[in-house]
Parts: sequence; structure tokens; C-alpha cells
Amino acid sequence: MTVTRVDLLLRQLDIAWALFEYHLKDIDDALCLWEPAPRCWTVRPDGQGRWVADWEVPEPDPVPAVSIGWVTWHIGFWWTTTLGHCFGDGAPPREEITWPGSAAAAAEWLRGLKDDWQARLRQLTDADLDSADRTAGLWGQDQTLADVAGWVTVELTKNVSEIGLLRILHGATTRDPS
Repeated sequence: MTVTRVDLLLRQLDIAWALFEYHLKDIDDALCLWEPAPRCWTVRPDGQGRWVADWEVPEPDPVPAVSIGWVTWHIGFWWTTTLGHCFGDGAPPREEITWPGSAAAAAEWLRGLKDDWQARLRQLTDADLDSADRTAGLWGQDQTLADVAGWVTVELTKNVSEIGLLRILHGATTRDPS
């Protein structure tokens, strides 16, 4: 059986997404906004009622701890940006990509981005995957679309593992030991 490169990329994404769904089922608003450390990036409502993510330019070293809400915003940010660059007319500025305001809404937002990414990948040929035409200017590197598609899965896996660790830390620090 021959597996196309697109099918392989989609199966790898499905594995990372299954782990994400495993974590999503137990995340509520309180857990999403729990801050694991005194210096923590999170998402907060601004004066217009939009939920904006903490961010600093240049990024500090070390980067502050993050909340699950921030990580879900971050996934939405990079996926929106990647979809816009690879399959649209560009991406909106970071400041315009806001968190939807609840754990449930964030999960639906991210599911929609994943579904959109998968649908667009299914339409690609090997020639499309080998081309850098759709990725020109994305992160200032000359990567093929296959490189970017592989990165999406790796980045999602990294972010999902961060969410899993935050869930474990929350349980370890908020549980009554008796």
C-alpha cells in the first residue's frame, strides 16, 4: 500500500490532535485561566471586551510561565497566521487575533482551524508540497509547504504537551492532600 505524503502528514496531525482532545475534555474556564507562577502570560479582557494575550517584543529571556488560556490563544495565533500565509492573502496582525473568551469557545475555534488546515492539505499535490510559493516570507525562511505542514504538527504536539503539564501542575498544587 502506497501512502501519499499528504496522507502521512494528515495521520501525524491526527495523532497530535487526539492527544489534544484528551486534554480538552477536562479543561474549564478556571483551569484555562489558572496562573502557575507569579510571572505568567495569560489572556485577559481589554477595555472593549476582547480577550487579548500577554506579549512582549522582544520576547523576554526566559519567557514567563503561561496559562492554558495563553497556550490555546498561541495555537490559534500561529495556526491563523499559517493558514493566512499559506492559503490566503496573508495573516492579520497578532493584536487582532484574540482569544474567544472561554475554554469551550477556544476548543471550537481550534477545532475549526484544524478542520480548515486538514481540508486544505487534502487538496495538495506532491508538487504543491515541494514548493515554497505559498510559504514565501513566512517566518523569513525559504521552507516548502511540506516543511511548514510538518512544523504545524510538531508545534501542536509541543503546545499540547505544555497543556498536559499545566493540567498536572494544577492538580498537584490545588488538590487537598488529606
